[in-house]
Amino acid sequence: MSAPIGFSSGFNGIRAGLEGLQRTANQIASKDAMQSGSTSDLAKSMIDLKLYTNQVDASAQVVKATDRMLGTLVDIKA
Repeated sequence: MSAPIGFSSGFNGIRAGLEGLQRTANQIASKDAMQSGSTSDLAKSMIDLKLYTNQVDASAQVVKATDRMLGTLVDIKA
């Protein structure tokens, strides 16, 4: 039996967001970023961090909504 599409989509979004957060954090903390002193690269990375954080939050809401929907369906059937 497969998971409902909402769970799959939500979990995939969370995974992708966390991977993006880690990749961006590594870019910010890299030796090259520290030495270049480019504020535009740092600003882009900070914006990317916020975007990935929003992606994780939105995907978590999808999982929560799917969970509530399934709970309601179980309650109706019980």
